[in-house]
Amino acid sequence: MIKNLHFRKIINIKNYQDKEWLIVLTLSAFFLWFIDLGSVALRDWDEGYYATVSQDMFNRNTWLYPTYQGQPFLLKPPLLFWLIHLSYSLLGISEWTSRLPSAFLAACGVPLLYLMGRELFINRSAAIFSAGVYLTLLPVVRLGRLAMLDGMINTFLLLAILSLLKGKKSPIWLMGIGIGLGLITLTKGILVLALGAIIFVFIILDGRWKVLLNPYLWIGLILGFTPVFFWYGLQIQHYGETFIQVHFQSQSFDRLSTAVEGNTGPIWFYLIDLLKYSCPWFFFFVPGFYLAIKNYQQSWAKLGLIGSILYFGTVSLMTTKLPWYLMPFYIFFALITGAYLDYLYYSPKKYPRLIFYLLCLCGIVTLGGVIYFTFFEPKLSLVLITLTISITFILTAIQFWKNHPNSIPTLMIGIYFTLTFLMISPLWLWELNEAFPVKPVAQLIKQFTPSNTTIYTSFAYSRTSLDFYSDRHVLAVDRSKLEELKQKPNYFLLDEETLGKLNLKSYQNLGKAEGFVLIWSNPH
Repeated sequence: MIKNLHFRKIINIKNYQDKEWLIVLTLSAFFLWFIDLGSVALRDWDEGYYATVSQDMFNRNTWLYPTYQGQPFLLKPPLLFWLIHLSYSLLGISEWTSRLPSAFLAACGVPLLYLMGRELFINRSAAIFSAGVYLTLLPVVRLGRLAMLDGMINTFLLLAILSLLKGKKSPIWLMGIGIGLGLITLTKGILVLALGAIIFVFIILDGRWKVLLNPYLWIGLILGFTPVFFWYGLQIQHYGETFIQVHFQSQSFDRLSTAVEGNTGPIWFYLIDLLKYSCPWFFFFVPGFYLAIKNYQQSWAKLGLIGSILYFGTVSLMTTKLPWYLMPFYIFFALITGAYLDYLYYSPKKYPRLIFYLLCLCGIVTLGGVIYFTFFEPKLSLVLITLTISITFILTAIQFWKNHPNSIPTLMIGIYFTLTFLMISPLWLWELNEAFPVKPVAQLIKQFTPSNTTIYTSFAYSRTSLDFYSDRHVLAVDRSKLEELKQKPNYFLLDEETLGKLNLKSYQNLGKAEGFVLIWSNPH
């Protein structure tokens, strides 16, 4: 690691040992990941899909063959579904129990990253800063709290890397590489190829190639992948060619060359995403990346550069682009940024003035947010969030101008409190504002329709969260299909304009919620 060029009497983070830091980081992560976890509804697409599949498995008491509203669900491996099913079995069905398994595993990534840093860095402070950056990255926290796969993937990848690093002193740890990779495969399928390639390249370039001959590695691979081969074998035996086409082709390889469900963007899509959501840590990542290049012979730099370049390049070249695909990149982002923060912490040189100006700019912008949300569009939660981050930027900038090492802990602690205030407000899941509130509509459907029924809706798209809360399949169809379906007895969820245009001769109005009317058509 970087030599300690200078030391000043400051808040000395070396006063605490690994055990204390592990406790602090672990409790901080669990608090931030769990606070008000079930206070907002599940969002559409992934959360709704996975919760509905798990609810189906729970209701049907099945484990091996996931279904979505009674139909085979062939898109993803089952690990998250199993965990949510178990959560439902122990604690009941709710938003909190839907998110609990993935949030718990995602939060475990913070102490794992600290332990990984302890293996890579000479200074404990560099490991602390890396874990602190990871703890306070908005995408890592926000997406990690959801009933989704990506926070879990990060934790399993960290387990595999940590096992590799610890295997140098204690070879039995090498078993964790195979177990971690197996868990990734059982969570998100062929993503393991990209993440496994990063580990393999690091092994070769860091001179650890003897690991590949160690029997503990192969024992771990056998242990990690036996459940994978068993589950995939059962699916292929049960569904045949259909499973191979849907699971491997449509949901995996097609995403490399085609835009699945219209989710595409330019090659710089993730760079824009990174600039938006990793601020202000991005200010430190850029010089940290240069620092890693200068120190390439050191293991932390090799891992950070290999992981960030290979993974960022891979997802940028994919045609399908979704924000959560970037999640594994943040491991290497935090590692590089933490190394640079450690360099600044002990450096006798003046801190970079460009970073100071950027911190000042952030302070001014967020202060403007405080004024706006106080006087022009009053909202207490937004005032609290913007005020906290504005004070953080201003205090950090003042300390940064004075070259005071406490500027780094100040920034980190301030962002942590800002994220805490965000997570206790409903604003953290802002996608819920994109469509109508789902719970009142779901309650209407559940009250007036029989189970195992398909309801046809005039809404622009099918909402997986509506399927979950109603425990019915609510299928979006176009106008021509509605005209066809009205000729037979069916349940419809229609906006009032469409209901008027359909000109139904005979129907029963079952109720209304959020601008939608639930009806039973009876053409005879």
